[in-house]
Amino acid sequence: MLNIKINSETSLLKAVILGIANSNGPIPHINDCYDPKSKEHILNGTYPTENSMVKEMSFFEKVLKKHGVEVYRPKLLKDYNQIFSRDISFVIDDKLIISNMIENRSQEISAVKHILNDIPESSIIKLPKNCHIEGGDVIVDGKYIFIGTYSGTDYSSYITARTNKNSVEIIKSLFPKKIVRSFELRKSNSSPKDNALHLDCCFQPVGNKYAIIHKGGFLLKDQCDWLVNFYGEENIFFVDKDEMYNMNCNIFSISEDTVVSEKSFERLNNWLEKRNINVEKIKYSEISKQEGLLRCSTMPLIRE
Repeated sequence: MLNIKINSETSLLKAVILGIANSNGPIPHINDCYDPKSKEHILNGTYPTENSMVKEMSFFEKVLKKHGVEVYRPKLLKDYNQIFSRDISFVIDDKLIISNMIENRSQEISAVKHILNDIPESSIIKLPKNCHIEGGDVIVDGKYIFIGTYSGTDYSSYITARTNKNSVEIIKSLFPKKIVRSFELRKSNSSPKDNALHLDCCFQPVGNKYAIIHKGGFLLKDQCDWLVNFYGEENIFFVDKDEMYNMNCNIFSISEDTVVSEKSFERLNNWLEKRNINVEKIKYSEISKQEGLLRCSTMPLIRE
């Protein structure tokens, strides 16, 4: 049995689901895209090839295993995008919550059933259908649960709005001993530089006291200011619009003192290393063309 446990973004990782890029399917039709960055690369003729993405994920897996992490992979769904396992489900404490995802991605959960079958049934929670949520919008930091959301009346018009207020309220009820804080995110169906697809596209804790933040990803200044005050401005790496677009907020922690990052993130990687955080640098820039990066393609099951 898998005794799942997650109460931090940065504590020592023991087991994780890593997505797969095999049989990713043909280049989508522009009208079938569910994020603006993929649309941009399709229009520019730079959409990533399956071979390039498989190679990048293979290097990522090797780094995880090098650090003693048990890596699980989804079963193959032919011609289906299964890269971003973060959004299929997420773990808080000893509970795994199955996400209600957008219809385009609804089959992904079936490919990890062989993993979920090893988790006690009492630890798995299925949310009501009116609760839309994806794991990229959920960040756990000790007694806090941070959730990205969008509560505008035009929610249904944004393919990029993935987590609604119903989900925030039900997470509060499921974890009454936690402090749940929600953050309104900036959404755009057409401009990737003006779209925070998930909370982890504009914010992520790192190390034992640091954070990466892109202020422009938040709709409400006071909510972003709360985060800045919580971590302390001196402990924050502030990401500009171009760095957010390139997914600088979406690195992945193996432990408090080791992260995996895209090798081109020189400014961020240098900042982390100056704070005694070991940075495993890999190429992941092709994956990023689908508006996701390292955190997006992982779903941690156990951290110490």
